[in-house]
Amino acid sequence: MLGAPRSSRKRPERAARLPQPGRDLPPCTPPAVAPRPVRLSDPRQREARGRSMASRKRIWGWMIFDLAQQPYATLGLTFIFAPYFAAVATERFAREGLDPGLADARAQSLWASGQTVAGLVIAFTAPVLGAMADASGRRMPWIAGFSVITVICAALLWMLTPDGSMLVPALALFFAGFVAAESATNVNNALLPSLATGPMIGRISGSGAALGYWGGVASLIIMLLLLAENDRGVTLLGRPPAFGLDPEAREGTRAVGPVIAIWYAVFIIPFFAWVRDAGPVARAKVTPRVVMSRLGEVLRDVMRRPSLAAFLGASMLYRDALAAVYAFGGIYATLVLGWSVIQIGVFGIIGAIAAAVLTWAGGLADQRLGPKPVIRFCCWVLIGVSVLVVSMSRDSLFGVTLAEGSRLPDILFYLCGALIGGAGGALYAASRSLMVRHADPTRATEAFGLFALSGRATAFLAPMSIGLATWMSGSTRAGLIPVIVLFALGLFLLRWVDRNGDRAA
Repeated sequence: MLGAPRSSRKRPERAARLPQPGRDLPPCTPPAVAPRPVRLSDPRQREARGRSMASRKRIWGWMIFDLAQQPYATLGLTFIFAPYFAAVATERFAREGLDPGLADARAQSLWASGQTVAGLVIAFTAPVLGAMADASGRRMPWIAGFSVITVICAALLWMLTPDGSMLVPALALFFAGFVAAESATNVNNALLPSLATGPMIGRISGSGAALGYWGGVASLIIMLLLLAENDRGVTLLGRPPAFGLDPEAREGTRAVGPVIAIWYAVFIIPFFAWVRDAGPVARAKVTPRVVMSRLGEVLRDVMRRPSLAAFLGASMLYRDALAAVYAFGGIYATLVLGWSVIQIGVFGIIGAIAAAVLTWAGGLADQRLGPKPVIRFCCWVLIGVSVLVVSMSRDSLFGVTLAEGSRLPDILFYLCGALIGGAGGALYAASRSLMVRHADPTRATEAFGLFALSGRATAFLAPMSIGLATWMSGSTRAGLIPVIVLFALGLFLLRWVDRNGDRAA
């Protein structure tokens, strides 16, 4: 009696049928049709997928830039050309009548002088170039121009023959190319804020730096296996240099310049294929007055932002110290431990592999913890390594005399290479990430111009201090003491840096 009528009970079974026009729908309701894909949304979906793919390619292109430019630092500044330059310079000065110890010190001082001048040029031109690039809205032409200069200067390093006759021209060419490569890097860094937001910035920065270090590893292995010869005229494989190069004229080692040039020219292609400028292009002519006005605004803005000012001051010190460690590591191994180019190359491979792995890990730590803790940790590691290096020679460690022929200094210096590479790579990537957190994305090149200025404004300080300390003490080891002081001062200034940055309004 209380059950529903039979028609009611059957109604759910008939609910699956489609409504019939004019029968089940009110007259004002349009007839229903069977569901089908909405084609109007397909172009939008394809467009969204296209934008996503373009974004991923743009990120990869940006990271590949690090891959292209890294060998200039790995092969040139640190592990192949710099030790070769030091050896050639020492032999030339010894032939001119200098005591061997003084010849070593003069060779190190000459290299320090070149690095000092290059650092000053970068320091004073980076903010102006940044203001010009941001005012025009175009960054890619600047990167292209600097890349051409880098490739030409690197290729011409072949001219440094063992007799040292082209010593000064080779020094000038190397650091001219170095200035161009650093300038291109500064402009490229300004593209980072347009790639992502939030914690992903740190991961992208760390991954790009890690990819660059893998490029350093690969290029260094190529040099050691095929080209760079030791005192016996053979490569790491025990064979003469490839391509019929003359080991007596050190043509295998001198090929480092052309290798850097070819590597850069090849791997920069994906960068220009996948990366485009972000933001509007200025229609008005960019005049010196406009550039200086923008630069003045940026400098006044820094004075109003304590966290940014403290960060720029800290990075000015610890990045200068890091550059000195990189620049003089290979020279130190040559002059203090008596290593050959092959040994220094193996040292470089260990350091570059550690840098690739630990820089990538540093990017993950940056994503999770933020860049400031990563920077502090790396500075402490580099202080410890610097203390160890200064206290070590072929015959002693922390003043304790070692047994004759002890391999302990070699083992410890290999360990130092791994720590320098890993901590240095993570330090740079985290610093780049922290700069993004302080930068206005619409004026990023100007911000990274200041970042370059902070890294180079005192670029003369570490090389000059090393050269002065080396000259006064007559000791290559004592010359590295100023590096420890610079790391410590940088750590002290980090106390006033906001770990989350203070993005410009």
